Amino acid sequence: MSHKVLLNSKEVNIILHRLACQLIENHDDFSETVLIGIQPRGKYLADRLAQILTEDYKIKNIQLGHLDITFFRDDFRRGDKPLEANTTSIDFIVEDKNVVFIDDVLYTGRSIRSALTAIQSFGRPKDIELLTLIDRRFSRHLPIQPNYRGRQVDAIDKQKVIVKWVENEGEDAVYLVDK
Repeated sequence: MSHKVLLNSKEVNIILHRLACQLIENHDDFSETVLIGIQPRGKYLADRLAQILTEDYKIKNIQLGHLDITFFRDDFRRGDKPLEANTTSIDFIVEDKNVVFIDDVLYTGRSIRSALTAIQSFGRPKDIELLTLIDRRFSRHLPIQPNYRGRQVDAIDKQKVIVKWVENEGEDAVYLVDK
């Protein structure tokens, strides 16, 4: 199995700061905006962005949540093994707020479709945007596009994009792996 480094630790850090600045440009003080990491992998990106916004850019009162979409997926009954749900942690109102969904890789768009359905349990947002670290732009099954993207990657279906976070795998890196 061969792999290619798409982003190293330094490049990931640069992209995270660029994405944080783009969020600040569009959401100012975040008083009407909430950040929601899509479980399981978007959690790490959302947490990191919230940390950068509060520590490096001194944005106060960032509202950060994590959304589990396991039982909202259109394929959740198709697998052989039992599904393991993640934790949803949203302790604020999304009604009339600007919601920014955050996920590590945008591939087919099905996870985002599931998140759109799942968020309705928490109210009706004013606006929903999508931020993703990696956009696999030619792999979409649904007409979903990110508002903020770290890097576009052209990968064939036989390749997998793997995002590693220092908090989970001990390094910040993105790899393109041949299956």
